[in-house]
Amino acid sequence: MAARKSRIAKSNRTRTPSRYVIPMEEAGMDDVALVGGKNASLGEMLQALTSKGIRVPSGFVVTAEAYRFFIEEAGLANFIREALEALEHGDLRQLESVSAEVRARIKSAAMPKALEQEIRAAYSSMEKKYGRNIDVAIRSSATAEDLPDASFAGEHDTYLGVRGDKDVLRSVKSCFASLFTARAINYRIDKHFDHFSVALSVAIQRMVATESGASGVMFTIDTETGFRDLVLINGSWGLGEMVVQGKVVPDEFLVAKRMIGAAPNPLISKRLGSKHEKMIYTQKGSVGPTEIVKTSPADRARFVLTDKQALQLAAWGKTIEEHYTKKRKTYSPMDIEWGLDGKTGQLFILQARPETVQVGKDRSKIKEYIRKEDGEVLAKGLSVGNKIVSGVARVIKSVEDMEDLQPGEILITEMTDPDWEPIMKKAGAIVTDKGGRTSHAAIVSRELGLTAIVGAETVTKHIKTGQMITVDTTSAEGQIFKGALRFEVREHSVAEIPATKTKMTMNLATPDTAFEKSFLPNSGVGLAREEFIIAASVGVHPLALLHYKELDPHLQRKIDERTRGWTNRKEYYIDNLAYGIAKIATAFYPKQVIVRFSDFKSNEYRSLLGGDRFEPHEENPMLGWRGAARYYDPKFKEAFALECAAMRKVREEMGLTNVVPMVPFCRTLEEGEKVLAAMSEAGLYPRLLAKSAAQKKTATPVIVMCEIPSNAILADQFLDIFDGMSIGSNDLTQLTLGLDRDSGIVNRVADENDPAVKKLIADVIKICTRRKKYVGICGQAPSDHPEFAKFLVEEGIESMSLNPDSIIKTTVAVAAVEKRLRRK
Repeated sequence: MAARKSRIAKSNRTRTPSRYVIPMEEAGMDDVALVGGKNASLGEMLQALTSKGIRVPSGFVVTAEAYRFFIEEAGLANFIREALEALEHGDLRQLESVSAEVRARIKSAAMPKALEQEIRAAYSSMEKKYGRNIDVAIRSSATAEDLPDASFAGEHDTYLGVRGDKDVLRSVKSCFASLFTARAINYRIDKHFDHFSVALSVAIQRMVATESGASGVMFTIDTETGFRDLVLINGSWGLGEMVVQGKVVPDEFLVAKRMIGAAPNPLISKRLGSKHEKMIYTQKGSVGPTEIVKTSPADRARFVLTDKQALQLAAWGKTIEEHYTKKRKTYSPMDIEWGLDGKTGQLFILQARPETVQVGKDRSKIKEYIRKEDGEVLAKGLSVGNKIVSGVARVIKSVEDMEDLQPGEILITEMTDPDWEPIMKKAGAIVTDKGGRTSHAAIVSRELGLTAIVGAETVTKHIKTGQMITVDTTSAEGQIFKGALRFEVREHSVAEIPATKTKMTMNLATPDTAFEKSFLPNSGVGLAREEFIIAASVGVHPLALLHYKELDPHLQRKIDERTRGWTNRKEYYIDNLAYGIAKIATAFYPKQVIVRFSDFKSNEYRSLLGGDRFEPHEENPMLGWRGAARYYDPKFKEAFALECAAMRKVREEMGLTNVVPMVPFCRTLEEGEKVLAAMSEAGLYPRLLAKSAAQKKTATPVIVMCEIPSNAILADQFLDIFDGMSIGSNDLTQLTLGLDRDSGIVNRVADENDPAVKKLIADVIKICTRRKKYVGICGQAPSDHPEFAKFLVEEGIESMSLNPDSIIKTTVAVAAVEKRLRRK
């Protein structure tokens, strides 16, 4: 703490400016912390970034030295010091009272004439350039702000749409006063900052016309897991305070950072937010002249950014991160505010600060939260953190009642703002109706180490005070369950997990968990299932989208609601399937990610919206119209073409060539050839069939599932047309032994350890090894049966793909087997 204080104090003494108000491009690192924290100069940053085409609104800075000059001239220093020293830590009512008194004295104090004249002159120069009474944004920034372990996010005030020199002067004083809001005082106490080692600078910037455009926040790191190769963008209509304060559920865009500049379109996900309201500013000219209005249905149904604009922002974010990483000589992911000018259509960077939560986390240990039972889902929203917490709910609808929260209770509220911070650390978890992953509730929850769910829409109406609930944020979609559900916490030291010759890969169905699971020791993904992506992210039968005009009006309305944000229903299916695949591929890049084409049975396809119109009723769907049999069938071939288009989008547009498609349940060689031909017709060229130079350039390896006895018996012939085999031990066992794996009566007769099953598997491994083609297994048997894992290693399997919750224990077991074999 002492070292930090001395560093700040020294920084503030290094320069005595001849002016208290300076152009932004001349501001040094002691004048303002608006864009970078330690070792960062605003002027230097502006020059570096604008030279690379990044637009930043022009303006001037009222320096931190000007703030000290104001406090000294007003004779307030001793009064403030004595008032703060008298505070009793934890007494919230006293804190609010002292805060209000200090702020009132600052606001009522006269502005020193010398400082007033400089501010008026600087604003006048802006008027000459942009017009009389130019509207400006007044942004505060503390000199201790945005240090690696303290973000001060939302602690100090910002005023938007301010016009005229009188209101500019009034807003500057209000920013000075915001250094002593109750939330800012309490935050400094918690972080052990000396109140007088912190000063406040104020940036006055030309207002970007976001009231008629859009604005939001961008992070150059995944805010929940710390995954580095990601840019997260949140946005909503109007002024950015709605996103920052968590008053709306914004749109969300994800971009693969590594692929920016290397691939045509590395946008790997976008999600439409509700955006029910927006903030605009009025024409009255008073301080902070803003109001909140409802958005139109048309605006709610469209994204605030085009794909091109999202990619432009992401590229700027990457550039800013690279600038500060080089400047600070340490990896520096950034938290950036942006605006889209509704008049010119131009994008601007408004503010940037280092991310302070994920970048400082210890990655040498991995902690897993595993829910052991299901329950009744009360609400869903966006996850913040990666935990499971059970506790008693406390619904609080007003900041005036925040003292009702008892330690460990789960805070349920519409939204939080910085005034809630003094009590947020008492909560076991936080759930809000509104907000996105870059809102105040989300940022502060991360910094406090709390788990939270934001944007849960109507949670305050469905959950009552005193109700026992469980909050689960182990995937991107957080869930609130009724009652206290059982869960397990596992902690692993990465350094203690042994390396293996056998590739230990993962089975993944949920793309939203991919970034977090990528930190587990792994060699990639041996099985990514399309079915979950289609069910969760698409939700509509592909043929219902392709034959929309033939559907009844009631079903059309349901599909219209589901496909909001897309004007082309075919693109809706392709994009959302591609986004799910791309999240997994990005998380594990450049390691191989094997993605299985859809393997829905007819009864499962029928559960999708519109599915009952296109699916047959089968007595035994497990052995019916599934897997490869669908892909070339005239009744489904056009739907399979959409899957191929999604795969092409991931590989060719997003640049994620680590994705390898896999064909499931391929009964015969002829069927395999027909599937490969159907892929070629859709423009997804199998490597072994590519002929022209253009085809070979984009061609992909294709793997086939070995899950039917015919695959094992004719393995050599299947390998003539496919690039490898992935053994599906579940289906192979039931089909070899004539078992119904869902039957509680006969499923105990045998398992994968049966000699007949093991012989088929051993033969396949030998043939693939001889042919120098990929061979892996993607069933759960290696983790359920240690002897079976030992058998696979002894036979020389190349890869085992396991569920994430068992990969560490199985890796340890496999390493032990390999060690014994080496000794022999």
